[in-house]
Amino acid sequence: MNALKNSEPSDPESAAGEAPDWATAALVLGNGKVFWGRGIGAASGSVGEVCFNTSLTGYQEILTDPSYAGQIITFTFPHIGNVGVNDEDIETLTPAARGLVLRADITQPSNHRAMSHLDAWLVKHDLPGICGIDTRALTRHIRDGGAPTGLLRHSPDGRFDIAAMQGESSAWPGLEGMDLAAEVTCTENYTWDETQWRLGIGHGRLTQPRYHVVAMDFGVKRNILRCLATAGCRVTVVPASATADDILSLDPDGIFLSNGPGDPAATGRYAVPAIQGLLKSGKPIFGICLGHQILALALGATTEKMHRGHRGANQPVKDLATGKVEITSQNHGFVVQRDSLPAGVVETHTSLFDGSLEGIRVEGQPVFSVQYHPEASPGPQDSHYLFQRFIDLMAD
Repeated sequence: MNALKNSEPSDPESAAGEAPDWATAALVLGNGKVFWGRGIGAASGSVGEVCFNTSLTGYQEILTDPSYAGQIITFTFPHIGNVGVNDEDIETLTPAARGLVLRADITQPSNHRAMSHLDAWLVKHDLPGICGIDTRALTRHIRDGGAPTGLLRHSPDGRFDIAAMQGESSAWPGLEGMDLAAEVTCTENYTWDETQWRLGIGHGRLTQPRYHVVAMDFGVKRNILRCLATAGCRVTVVPASATADDILSLDPDGIFLSNGPGDPAATGRYAVPAIQGLLKSGKPIFGICLGHQILALALGATTEKMHRGHRGANQPVKDLATGKVEITSQNHGFVVQRDSLPAGVVETHTSLFDGSLEGIRVEGQPVFSVQYHPEASPGPQDSHYLFQRFIDLMAD
């Protein structure tokens, strides 16, 4: 595939008006700002919250992470597409993200594992994108003003109704109050036994499980399930709407609360009662990301929308028990309010970026959770030990 024509990035303060001759895509924010660019991927449009991710690797894992439902992802790293795409580095079969924003043209793939070009993959999954814009300016806009709503449209004929696009963008209600887990969760129980990928071998299969874990699927990433299987767990994945009785009837050794998109308070309307029932069982519970937030709600804490969120693979987190610092992978726009933690719930990890709460445990119970992503897909592996901590609780 030939590289798209290069041009200067669009003016971040552009107002509504005629599209430049070279523009085949536009990103229109709810406040009226327009970013002109060149279209990539599907010739379609989508509306959502515009966020940014600072990761240097793992764009395919990011684009297939169900936690990005309802969001248009701005990649701050310019070389997106350089390793192509494949069928192994996916976190779900059907991407939930609503689009992507790039500074440069999609890079030509140069990797022995590449099966196809990123642009062809985007078309296959009906994901529109825009490239050739000033992503630094857009990132500063998000950093300073918070994550805006936006409408991204790829129109090969260069025709845009900017007024209509802004109206649709500004009318979108935003993620606060949205239960997006219901859109990405599984519809029925299934068993998972695929283990982590290894060079020259690929993914393996768990043949001698030691423990049975039931995972509540709020938008679970495949590599989390692979980490559990690699640690010796046969995993039964259940829908987000599963009740405590549904889960306990499967006789698990431990319960996992997955990552996922949207407002934890909205999903918590039905998930919190289930988790409160599971807490009474005394079984080990481990939560990640949205699972961490909903666990906190079940324990009596509260959550709030963040100004811009944490999305990247270089986030420093301090373990308050050991004093060690972990470099972590994160993707979240909501956070548990530290001051709302009830008696008996202890903060275990804190962000060294902004001081926000990153982990909790329940005193006297085998229950803990973290805000970040220890499965490292993409990202560093500093936090893999948390899976072993879960295993040790089931072994007791």
